[in-house]
Amino acid sequence: MTSLIALGAAGALAFTGCASGTGAAGGDLLENGDRSELTIAVFNGWDEGIAASELWKAILTERGYDVTLEYADPAPVYSGLSTDDYDVTLDTWLPITHQDYIDQFGDDLVDLGAWNEDAKLTIAVNEDAPIDSLEELAANADKFDDRLIGIEPGSGLNRVTTDDVIPTYGLDDLEYITSSTPAMLAELTAATEAGENVAVTLWRPHWAYDAFALKDLEDPEGTLGDAEGIHSFGGKSFEANFPTLSEWLTDFTMDSELLYSLENAMFNQAETDDYGPAVEKWISENREYVDSLTL
Repeated sequence: MTSLIALGAAGALAFTGCASGTGAAGGDLLENGDRSELTIAVFNGWDEGIAASELWKAILTERGYDVTLEYADPAPVYSGLSTDDYDVTLDTWLPITHQDYIDQFGDDLVDLGAWNEDAKLTIAVNEDAPIDSLEELAANADKFDDRLIGIEPGSGLNRVTTDDVIPTYGLDDLEYITSSTPAMLAELTAATEAGENVAVTLWRPHWAYDAFALKDLEDPEGTLGDAEGIHSFGGKSFEANFPTLSEWLTDFTMDSELLYSLENAMFNQAETDDYGPAVEKWISENREYVDSLTL
């Protein structure tokens, strides 16, 4: 396997990382016109965004960028983008999940387009659960220990679940537990290992669909919305500070199968939250695709 060190040396021949000037905000400029220092904001617990951000961090590091990933909940991310405290985020779901934030901060942001069009909010249960629809959940709540397991309180999925799913399907008597995505996955793992029923808020694409035998509950009232696009959003000065990267991210696409394979490598196969080696290996196995992202 070719190491990222060797690849980085090759990349440096084409994209010299030495400063050729100084940006308006005081950062060094690369020869392609971009500032060298880049901060990517990553939503806590949203694995597809973590995967995409780690991938781009590795790609850009090869090309001489100094990339920092900063984790936060959506509200401070969009606020920070609007004031240039962050440069870009890669996990904006539209037109439903994060639309409230775009309505609030969108005048100071730039939409770089959708890189995946298959995003979908779901309520998932174990595949052999005795129900198939959200319409059946309230009447069968006791079979799920009268609980619905959620993720981060500040997430768009939590807002949709609280504001739309629960009142529409009369789920107010269920204990709706919100904490974090890792905590939700821990509950899912424990229930699966114990052979118990479990209901969780989830979304596609997510590696849990490969790791567990799950099914999505039907949503006849459409409370969770249709499939959405996952967009990259730049901050207030992103296009001016990163003209080349702006073009790369505008052209960036990644289908769900590729994304699943990256997520599995990072979250399911590795036993560490140091994702660098897993991403390095994945890049070596998908070099043609990775190289196409910066043409």
